[in-house]
Amino acid sequence: MSTTTRYPLPDLNSLPEDLKAKILEVQEKAGFVPNVFLALARRPAEWRAFFAYHDALMTPEMAGRTSGLSKGEREMIVTATSAANHCLYCVVAHGAILRIYEKKPLVADQVAVNHRKADIPPRQRAMLDFAMKVCLASHEIGDADFEALQAHGFNDEDAWDIAAITAFFGLSNRVANVTGMMPNPEFYLMGRVPKQK
Repeated sequence: MSTTTRYPLPDLNSLPEDLKAKILEVQEKAGFVPNVFLALARRPAEWRAFFAYHDALMTPEMAGRTSGLSKGEREMIVTATSAANHCLYCVVAHGAILRIYEKKPLVADQVAVNHRKADIPPRQRAMLDFAMKVCLASHEIGDADFEALQAHGFNDEDAWDIAAITAFFGLSNRVANVTGMMPNPEFYLMGRVPKQK
C-alpha cells in the first residue's frame, strides 16, 4: 500500500543519522515503521520540530512534566478531532493506540463517529466536548468552557494540554491529507481483539 500519493518517500539510508536512528528505534518497538515517520523525513528540520513537539505533548513525563490526562485520553483527543478534520491516517493510527491504552476495542470507532454516544465516562465526554470546540470553533472558547472542564476535575494546565494536542494534530491532519498519507495496514487490527493469555 502506498504511503503517500504526492511526495516520494526518502530512502531510510539517505536520512541524517538522528532521524534514521529514531525511525529504526520505532520500527524495533512497533514491528513496522509508521508511515508518518518516513513521509515527514523528506524535510529533516521540520521532522525534528514536529516530533519534538509531538513528544512534549504526548509523552510529557519524558520531559519531566506531569499531566492530568492519561495516555489513553491524549489518544482519544487525537482520534476524535482527527475524525472532525477527516484525517484517515490519524484516525486509524491513533485509534489503534487508543484501543490499546484503554483496553476497549470499540472506543476508537465510537469517539471518531460521535463522542457523545461513546461508551466513555462523563469526564472524558467533557474533555472531548472542549477538544471538539477547540477543533471546530476555537474563537468561541470562553470561561464557561473552562468551568465545564473544572467540574470534571480538569485544571487550567489540563485545558492547555487538551487545546495544544487538538491544535497540533490539526496541523498533522492537514499535512497528512495534503500529502495523501495512508495508514499502515498493521494499524487497522491493533487492539481490536484482546490478547489470549
